[in-house]
Amino acid sequence: MKTQVAIVGAGPAGLLLGHLLKAEGIDCVVVERQSGDYVLSRIRAGVLEQITVQLMERLGLDARLKAEGLIEGGFNLADGERLIRIDCEGLTGKTVVVYGQTEITRDLMDAAAPRGLNVIYDAGDVALHDIESDAPYLTFTKDGAAQRIDARFIVGCDGFHGPSRQAIPASVGKSFERVYPFGWLGILADVAPCNDELIYANHERGFALASMRSPTRSRYYVDVPLTEKIEDWSDDRIWDELALRLGPDAAANMTRGPSIEKSIAPLRSFVFEPMRYGSLLLCGDAAHIVPPTGAKGLNLAASDVHYASAALTAFFKRNDADAIAGYSDKALARVWKSERFCWSLTKLMHRFPEDGPFERRMQVAELDYIAGSRAAQQTIAENYVGLPV
Repeated sequence: MKTQVAIVGAGPAGLLLGHLLKAEGIDCVVVERQSGDYVLSRIRAGVLEQITVQLMERLGLDARLKAEGLIEGGFNLADGERLIRIDCEGLTGKTVVVYGQTEITRDLMDAAAPRGLNVIYDAGDVALHDIESDAPYLTFTKDGAAQRIDARFIVGCDGFHGPSRQAIPASVGKSFERVYPFGWLGILADVAPCNDELIYANHERGFALASMRSPTRSRYYVDVPLTEKIEDWSDDRIWDELALRLGPDAAANMTRGPSIEKSIAPLRSFVFEPMRYGSLLLCGDAAHIVPPTGAKGLNLAASDVHYASAALTAFFKRNDADAIAGYSDKALARVWKSERFCWSLTKLMHRFPEDGPFERRMQVAELDYIAGSRAAQQTIAENYVGLPV
């Protein structure tokens, strides 16, 4: 098989890029090691910046997003005694939209066949070759048979553990990482949210987050040590802990119900540089991971895709090699700013094992400052709704 762009990974980043390239008349193929059902089963983020919404609008795939997405004008920081509302819309003129990553993926998947986007699922043993050259290619197995795709460019949208980043020589790439000493224990339940907007809580027992996927589906988290096991957390235990950490007002409005899904996700900050080597470009989790505190994972992948699709379009339509050469620096500039925001919010809202009374007082002082400072709230709001691309 021969194509202009081979995309590794059919999550939202890979599918979004595929659709954007097809819309520009650029030939591409998406290769995914898992089944389509498996991809859709992954429960992920749900807060969309305007860049993500705008890309779906540009593709004309935003009908369900507009019908079902919840427009959020702000969110709340809780310090144990009060809710500090960050009025994103009032401070920046922008909003975010609550719409599950699974739903974005479903919209992109459903449109693939009608729009002629070739997606190959259940591709085993995916490997990248000759990425330093102008003629890279992919090999994989499908239904027991060896396959090969020759391309001009390969784009790795295959996540943290995929083969794309690992294909870049160690002498070329550099990783920056902070692994956090806790994970987020999440529960998804078909119950009404306890608040119309998200609540990030800093409590003496630890962090909690009240979020939602729809008016009838809620997503809650508490942070736990990495040594915790999900089987030790019954639904009742999670609800009890949430009620304590979120505070009496949120607890009074919290509806309990059986969990649809429970999991513990470790947290890390990770950036790999460069995001382009030869004819390989990296997008999304293949190049960077953010702790979910700032709701940036999917949105950073979308901004990567925005930059990558623009660079590839410039190359194929105008023979502009400079656009490809500039992709990594342009994408990384936004990545590092988002990493900074997620890291700072994680430090502010979580208890770290090495923290003592001084660090706790610093958190309290910072939250008190935010509560009384429009400038501080504007800085937070500006980052939360998404920095310009």
